[in-house]
Amino acid sequence: MKLAGKNMWILVIVVLLAVVPLVIVQGDFGGADGAAEEMIQTIQPDYEPWFQPLMEPPAETESMLFALQAALGAGFIGFTIGLFRGRHSKKNNTDASN
Repeated sequence: MKLAGKNMWILVIVVLLAVVPLVIVQGDFGGADGAAEEMIQTIQPDYEPWFQPLMEPPAETESMLFALQAALGAGFIGFTIGLFRGRHSKKNNTDASN
């Protein structure tokens, strides 16, 4: 199988992995913070938080910061994998030439 064919199958699988859960699961995709807050209120209604946040950004800004954090993390992981693969490749090329 050619590389383009393999890439196409991988792309189809990735799209299916992203779309199928959205079609199958008919529900609200709420955040964990809201669910945790509800659970705490259910278990202990008179609970008082230890501290208040210094700043609560608007929802759009919060989403943007979360996406930025995810992108930076993915970039770091990609850089690290590339660095180690490059070192490994360089080591193998050096060993082969000796």
